[in-house]
Amino acid sequence: MEIEPDELKTRLKKGERLLGLDLGSKTIGLALSDVMLTVATPMETIKRKKFSRDVERIFTIIDEQNVGALILGLPKNMNGSEGPRCQSTRQFAKNIMEIREIDICYWDERLSTMAVTRTLIEADASRKRQSELVDKMAASYILQGVLDKLSRG
Repeated sequence: MEIEPDELKTRLKKGERLLGLDLGSKTIGLALSDVMLTVATPMETIKRKKFSRDVERIFTIIDEQNVGALILGLPKNMNGSEGPRCQSTRQFAKNIMEIREIDICYWDERLSTMAVTRTLIEADASRKRQSELVDKMAASYILQGVLDKLSRG
């Protein structure tokens, strides 16, 4: 079910976590919250193959980590409008919900990859290391935005 960030606190059961996803055309970055819903931690990057294989890995994490909802980065245009990438993200969410009932929340991800890349450059990470980290760190950045909103109430 698609929900708003404000609904998360009332819908999550005690001890459930959030899983953040940064959907790219070639990879899916994943980040996991703690059970207190305060800190997002980069988890892994899935190299996209087929939807069924990609979602199988996501469902495994949901089951193993007691995930109660997914946070999907919504790649809006800089003017706030939604283009083809947003449509692709919404279709991905719809496809997940057809297989399994889980709450899905969207979060505006404008500039998340740019912010993460800047952080990695400032940390003097090599280009190779940046490419290994950027997707899961972008997912963490997206998820942390939701967690910060929840903590502010």
